[in-house]
Amino acid sequence: MRFFLGIDVGSSKTHALIADETGACIGFGKAWGGNYQGVGYEGLVNVLQESFGHASQMAHVSSDQIAGAGFGIAGYDFPSDREPHLQAIAALGLSCPVEIVNDGSNGLISGTTHGYGVNVTSGSSNNCRGRGKNGSEGRIVGNGPTFGEYGGGIEIAMKALHMVNYAWIKRIPPTALTQVLLDATGAKDEMDLMEGISNDYYHIFPHVAMQVIETARAGDAAAQEVVKWAGEELGWLAVAVARQISMENDEVEIVQSGSVFDAGEIITASMRDVVLQHVPRAKLIRLDGPPVVGPLMLGMQIAGLDPYPMRQKLIDTAKEIVK
Repeated sequence: MRFFLGIDVGSSKTHALIADETGACIGFGKAWGGNYQGVGYEGLVNVLQESFGHASQMAHVSSDQIAGAGFGIAGYDFPSDREPHLQAIAALGLSCPVEIVNDGSNGLISGTTHGYGVNVTSGSSNNCRGRGKNGSEGRIVGNGPTFGEYGGGIEIAMKALHMVNYAWIKRIPPTALTQVLLDATGAKDEMDLMEGISNDYYHIFPHVAMQVIETARAGDAAAQEVVKWAGEELGWLAVAVARQISMENDEVEIVQSGSVFDAGEIITASMRDVVLQHVPRAKLIRLDGPPVVGPLMLGMQIAGLDPYPMRQKLIDTAKEIVK
């Protein structure tokens, strides 16, 4: 029996998953976020070892029994990142073939029917990756507002801050988002909030996005504008990457992955409008199953096993053990 490993390294959490060659997931482990840009390569090594250790213990599989391993890693953005990431992975003591992708590809691998299409991620921030039928690859930079890429949790939260400021300076009418941000930061009033943000003793975090979405759902006009804007921005990410892989005229699968999409239609409606305007045959689908299934399937591929005939079994058995 051969065994395969997948590890999804995010900025806030790391998941490891082991499966056998029949497509049954038998081991799961987790750790904190391991993006080297936040924790350094030593931190990345630590989360790899911790998550794999737990998965290995559950599966009763040692490192020398792994036949192929895939890694979807936040912060793995450019070719120059490859060697130091491989060095970090080497600490696991694997003797099998390994492959690394950016974690924006996780949903692309496991969420599409055949491994090609587009994956749009909206979690703490945003990302988008694509693969064409001919193997061509598409991507965004994946570093948020610096490059004009929006739609994730932190961008939604910061856009809400803009609206709160606009209300404070009377550019727009009052908004319920003001109280949302006062509660989130502990600020006494708008002046205190603006001073604290300016002087870096109050901070806005990505989880505020879900409160912004709930405020929009309750009917607040400013919050609705923020959420509509975020959906449109996510739509543009998908359109751009579909163009890069020459699938804008095809029946392309566009996977929606990440916690922000849990909000449902309130975020996806404006995204869908943008996508279908420019990629009219697109099929938008919500990622079914844990993102770590993607790197696991990558590990199978690098070992020469086609994981797609067993994709649903991998997803179903992963759901049973990924907590």
